[in-house]
Amino acid sequence: MNDSSTAQEGDLAQLVGLTHKHFIFTLTAGAEFQSHRGVLKHDDLIGKPYGSQVFSHTGAPFFLLQPSIADVLNELPRATQILYPKDIGYILVMMGITPGKQVMEAGTGSGSITIAMATAVGAEGQVVSYEQKPDTQSLARKNVERVGLTSRVEFKLRDIREGFDETEMDAFFLDVQFPHEYIAQVRAALKPGGFFGTIIPTFNQVERTLVALKKNSFAFVEVCELMLRHFKSDPARIRPADRMVAHTGYLIFARRIEPNSDPRGVELENEVSIEE
Repeated sequence: MNDSSTAQEGDLAQLVGLTHKHFIFTLTAGAEFQSHRGVLKHDDLIGKPYGSQVFSHTGAPFFLLQPSIADVLNELPRATQILYPKDIGYILVMMGITPGKQVMEAGTGSGSITIAMATAVGAEGQVVSYEQKPDTQSLARKNVERVGLTSRVEFKLRDIREGFDETEMDAFFLDVQFPHEYIAQVRAALKPGGFFGTIIPTFNQVERTLVALKKNSFAFVEVCELMLRHFKSDPARIRPADRMVAHTGYLIFARRIEPNSDPRGVELENEVSIEE
C-alpha cells in the first residue's frame, strides 16, 4: 500500500459515506466510481490528500481514505470462512510474525491470514502458503495480487499429508479441518523454538490437537478464544452495540522444543505441562 499522504494511481482506496457505508477499489486513471449516490472520476481523486471530503456528481459526500488491513480483509471475495481481524491481530503478535520473518501456513482459504502475514513480514520476509484445492488457491492468489503483496507470497498446491518442502521456518499457522493429523509434518518444517498456531471450531478437536502437540514435543501451549464487543460511539448514548462478534474459534499456540534428558532425572512432561 502507498505510504504517501496523497492518493496515487494504483492505490487501493476507500470511499466512506456519511452512514459509514464504504467502497474499496483501485485508483485507475480515466476510470469512474459509480454508486447509487452518484459518480466520482478517479482522476478527480488522484492527487487529493487522504482524509479529504469529496462529492459525487449528485453532491453526495464521501471521505477518501486508505483502507486498513481489517477493511481489506472484511471485503475479500471468499470461498471459505475467513479469519476475523480480532483473531488475526492476536495471531500475528503471539507468533512473533514481524519484518524479515520466514513464515508458513497450510489451508490458504481466501487468503486473509496470508495477506496479514505478508504485510507483517515486510519486503524482506516471506510467506509460504499451502492449499489442496486449485479453485481456492486461485481466489487467494487474486486477493493477494489485489493488495500488491504477490512478491512476498509463494503458493504451493499439495496434500499436506505428504509434508512440506521447507525447514527451519520461524512460524507456522495451520488452518485445516483436522489439524491434529498434521502436527508431525508441521514440526519438521519449523526451526527449534519456532512458533505454531492454529484455529479450531470445536472442543473435541482442541483435545486431539493438544494430545498431538505433546506427542510431537511442542510445549508452552496456550488455548484461548477472543470475543469482541463494540460500543455505540455517540457521546449522548454510549452503550454496547446490538451485535457482537463472539466465538469464531479456539486459538492454540505452542513452540517446538528439543527435549533432552534432565540430569536430575525429572521427566519432561512434569517440567513443561501443556496446561501452563
